[in-house]
Amino acid sequence: MAYEFILVEPQVAPWVALIRLNRPKEYNALNLQLMGEVRDALKELDADNQVRAIVITGNDKVFAAGADIKQMAGKTAIDMLQIDQFSTWDAIRRTKKPIIAAVSGFALGGGCELVMHCDMVVASETAQFGQPEINIGVMPGAGGTQRLTRAIGKVRAMEMVLTGKFINAEEARDAGLINQVVPAALYLDEAIKMASAVAEKSPIAVQLAKESVLKAFDTHLQEGLYFERKNFYMLFATEDQKEGMNAFVEKRKPHFKGK
Repeated sequence: MAYEFILVEPQVAPWVALIRLNRPKEYNALNLQLMGEVRDALKELDADNQVRAIVITGNDKVFAAGADIKQMAGKTAIDMLQIDQFSTWDAIRRTKKPIIAAVSGFALGGGCELVMHCDMVVASETAQFGQPEINIGVMPGAGGTQRLTRAIGKVRAMEMVLTGKFINAEEARDAGLINQVVPAALYLDEAIKMASAVAEKSPIAVQLAKESVLKAFDTHLQEGLYFERKNFYMLFATEDQKEGMNAFVEKRKPHFKGK
């Protein structure tokens, strides 16, 4: 599929695909078309048996500097309701395969929210994260108040959301928002390396494990434990479970087929 505002490499490494946000003149501002293209690319890669993990990145200077304000400035509440832009974000969240964000430079507003839609995050030491929507008279709308609070806690989230304060990569790592901080020259390579480590595992087990972790944000503990247990039992119907356990007993590396 041809895209205007993103670049897609289905095999940037074995079993790993790459989506690159590509509106450099607009600092990768997340307009409706770009987000629709991200949604469509993720859906396509989710259905590709040659892909087991996906990396999303921007460029060295900016991951995404936020939503496209010019596209929203003149809209009314009814316009926004009818456009229903957040249904695209809901579809992105339903991606079954793991998504790793590779972040350098600014990840602000919608850019920070897109990072939080990913499952793991590798950041350049130049990365900065923020929800500065309060500075233009609005607030986060793509999950920023909810996911940020779950990731870093109430008081830190309040400070970022109510003052528009940015945090740097080390602060984000220490707060639990991201996984790793690496030199600027290595952030994409390290994200691909992380994705490759996941892609070596059983894809069915990875999918169900991701589902189970995300369930922890959607329900109370007892229901989450029930969901986890059901997925655990289900994996004993797979060839990958037999291969993985037999390989462990036989002291060899497993070869997972996704069956």
